[in-house]
Amino acid sequence: MRSQPRSRFSLSTISAAMLLAGYIAAPGAWAQSVVASASSPGNVLNVEVRIDPAGKLGYDIKRKGKEVIGLSRLGFNLANAYKLDGGFSVRAARTSDHDDTWEQPWGERRFVRNHYRELRVELEQNELEQKEQGKRALAVVFRIYDDGVGFRYEFPDQPQLRDVAITDELTEFAVAQPATAWWIPAAELPGLEEEVRKAPLKEIGTANTPLTLRLEDGTHVALHEAALVDYASMWVRKVEGQKLRAQLAPSSLGPAVVRHGAFSTPWRTLQIADNAAGLYMSDLILNLNEPNKLGDVSWVHPSKFVGVWWSMHLQQTTWNAGPTHGATTANTKRYIDFAAKNGFRGVLVEGWNQGWESNWGHGGADFSFTKSYPDFDLPALSSYAQSKGVRLIGHHETGANVAAYERQMDEAYKLYARVGVDSVKSGYVHEAGTMLFPGAAGQPPHYGNYDSQEGVRHFQKAVTEAARYRIAVDTHEPVKDTGLRRTYPNWLSREGARGVEYNAWGNPVNAVDHEAKLVFTRMLSGPMDYTPGVLSLVGAEGKTFNSTQAKQLANFVVIYSPIVMAADLPENYMKYPAAFKFIRDVPTDWADTRVLNGEVGEYATIARKDRTSDDWYLGAVTDGQARTLALPLGFLDAGKTYTAEIYRDGDQADYRSAHRFDLVTETRTVTAKDTLQLKLAPGGGQAIRFTPKR
Repeated sequence: MRSQPRSRFSLSTISAAMLLAGYIAAPGAWAQSVVASASSPGNVLNVEVRIDPAGKLGYDIKRKGKEVIGLSRLGFNLANAYKLDGGFSVRAARTSDHDDTWEQPWGERRFVRNHYRELRVELEQNELEQKEQGKRALAVVFRIYDDGVGFRYEFPDQPQLRDVAITDELTEFAVAQPATAWWIPAAELPGLEEEVRKAPLKEIGTANTPLTLRLEDGTHVALHEAALVDYASMWVRKVEGQKLRAQLAPSSLGPAVVRHGAFSTPWRTLQIADNAAGLYMSDLILNLNEPNKLGDVSWVHPSKFVGVWWSMHLQQTTWNAGPTHGATTANTKRYIDFAAKNGFRGVLVEGWNQGWESNWGHGGADFSFTKSYPDFDLPALSSYAQSKGVRLIGHHETGANVAAYERQMDEAYKLYARVGVDSVKSGYVHEAGTMLFPGAAGQPPHYGNYDSQEGVRHFQKAVTEAARYRIAVDTHEPVKDTGLRRTYPNWLSREGARGVEYNAWGNPVNAVDHEAKLVFTRMLSGPMDYTPGVLSLVGAEGKTFNSTQAKQLANFVVIYSPIVMAADLPENYMKYPAAFKFIRDVPTDWADTRVLNGEVGEYATIARKDRTSDDWYLGAVTDGQARTLALPLGFLDAGKTYTAEIYRDGDQADYRSAHRFDLVTETRTVTAKDTLQLKLAPGGGQAIRFTPKR
């Protein structure tokens, strides 16, 4: 590791430097008020921090000398004190360099380089209304990488502002060029499960993040946040033209964020690249999180699983007990046997616990997380699974009743630990974005937004409490991913977007360009439990997927998650053995990842190298347009010869017809010097396994 201070300036030194450089100009001349600046290690990106004559704080970002983010405001409105906006002066500024490489216990790549230049600007503010309280301190810290920028505010512990109650964050992102946006609305009923929309940036409303932009010159930018801890989730709202402003998810208790003493905000992040592929290749979000706090995490197991799940969405079985109950001992044994025979580590069982008869989607108050239905023997089934090298995967659907869940959480985790369940899928199905939170001492529960500071605290508590029992977590209906899997590696995956179950419900089914959008929007935040691999391509009441069978295979590589459910029914996998072979073979933990090409919402090709062998796997997906893509194989190891097992769309394949099942499997001998032609049908894809020849 190398972390070396480059320079330290006093306020007088900065003022002198500004005079020498000609930076100080007439009042109101924002463009001449640079007080600190720094560039990325490779001089790709440059950040300037500015203060206007009224002491208002701002920043801008240039890429290769061209403005990407124009002058954008920084600051806060407070509920309990005068606003942190105006009256600022610089007390000190310094830069430092950092360059190290750290190892992921699991992930898209094993080793991650963390190379940035940090610019720390320490500020003081004379309170314009209450000067007798003295100057207040605030720091803004920028970490500048060649592929992006993260910045956050740091509040020191100070007597004049020991309690901070934030009503509004004034952070802005003034996009400097005309831009196209891919976005989902914030604060809408399905939470993060809105369809990804495309529109000119100037026409969008309040958006969740990641928000992906393509600028007029082709530069791609993604706005998001990293290390969201004990703070409200950030949305962005358009205020004028192409200027966006941070909007904090509201609290039902008052100010959006309440903190005591010293603290830092989450990082506000901008991934910036030449193209869409470059956005996904960035490790900015992970690098801005703290290192692993859990120590030894060898008990966390990336893996594939099958589940008592899809039949419920097909309306063949039910979550609640009764004549068509899915989570019975006999049915679960059938899935365990199937998993053991085909190399799946896990079996998910939803509907095993009491309480599903209630109107759980509107409260979940009747759920028990320790009591099974009479026709489900949890200890016996877990023991039976382990005897066959399989583990049950637990399930905690809360109905967004956090108050009820937290009362039972410890006993629920103890139960799973006792019977050998080492991972759990949790669910927070909610109405209108609300959760029921426990009240303070002696107070009744209250409703609030799942994206609020309270919600963020709960999701982290669920993960850290699970870690005490060596249990990994896959969160559905989650708060968005901000890279905390680095700090808590038992947070294996999240949902946080429209999953495959929408293809069963059909209201509507996922659009044909859905996966090509997810790669460059939702997937920029982290792993997604998408539940791919439905080879039958049909949902409830005969609703058909906007997909070919080859695309279902490609999704195992394209949509990354370290824990993946092969979602279809066992009998359907037996019906398509050729396609099922790829599902059985493909791993979920990678030594390396390369995005070979792609355009947002159009197509994407990704290659990943297995962490436990020298095999490479490739997935390519397209939208409704047929495509032929040249695929140079330079990512393969030089000097080796590979057998390529190819799973491609047949000549007649088309997601709009019965030919969506037209799948061709073939093998070829290739080397890193070769180029393949990927032919993708409308709504199609291609999957390839590259195995070195001995």
